[in-house]
Amino acid sequence: MYHPYFRGKQYELITVRETAPLMAAAKFVPIIEPVKESLRGLRRTLQDICDAKGQAIVIVNPHHGVHSEDGQNISALLQGSFLKQPTISAGVILTKDMTVGEALQCCEEHAERGLALIHAGFTDGKGLADVLGDKSRGMRHIFFEQYCGKLYRRHFMSEDRVLLRDGFKRMRNRDYPPVEAFSDLHITYPEEGVTGFGDFLIVGDEYSETGGPAYAVAIHLTFIDPTQDDAMYIYHFVSKSKDTPTDPAGKFGEALALMMRKLAQPNNHIFESGAVAEFRDLHKRGHFPGLGYVKKLSMKHHIETLNAYFG
Repeated sequence: MYHPYFRGKQYELITVRETAPLMAAAKFVPIIEPVKESLRGLRRTLQDICDAKGQAIVIVNPHHGVHSEDGQNISALLQGSFLKQPTISAGVILTKDMTVGEALQCCEEHAERGLALIHAGFTDGKGLADVLGDKSRGMRHIFFEQYCGKLYRRHFMSEDRVLLRDGFKRMRNRDYPPVEAFSDLHITYPEEGVTGFGDFLIVGDEYSETGGPAYAVAIHLTFIDPTQDDAMYIYHFVSKSKDTPTDPAGKFGEALALMMRKLAQPNNHIFESGAVAEFRDLHKRGHFPGLGYVKKLSMKHHIETLNAYFG
């Protein structure tokens, strides 16, 4: 059903670990694209997923990060420790720069079990489908919506097809509106001819190694609005101070105060998740845990919100 897409930065992996039991119970399947040189965090994350009897897809040829030129260390980690687990699958990402031959070689190198193809800009869908033949039907196909129209997707028919939509419109923190639409794919995905859906949570598909200076601090909270056919929206709580990159703690306090005011309003539609409880506690204690931790809480809230919706 739900396939949240994570890039393997520190707080993304921590989010996966902390929500592993919840995602396992809900049958959510995280997709992880490792981007950092050290794979210790990935190993620990996958072990926690296995301990929770959950599922995961790990991209063995990342498009971003330090492993984008050579993913052999990722393949070795999976083959040595995790591909024997029935719930951990290798994923091959297919981009616009790949030829059919290169794509086929990647598939053959990881064809032992449960391969997932992540279609992310690859242009010759018909050519690849022709050379894969019947093998394609036994694979999981995950389509980046922005690259894969219906004509492309029709070449890859199987019982396991997932559509990824980036609902997060990244911009400078100071420029976020108070609220905007996020996605309706959690409702409409069957109408797209797929069996599951995914997104990039509150991070977005756009990749960057590090963030810029925080002239403003923004806290992002998704919510499902029953008055709008259960479509998902996102609140952006942005600090009032926006002129200098100083005092991130004070700016977090300003943004958090806006969130508390929204939570106090009736019909705000925000699910009272465990992450929201942590935000309440941070406000009560006047504590700033760091921007990475804040992003982790927003990602956890997104997963908890979808779990509550489908539960």
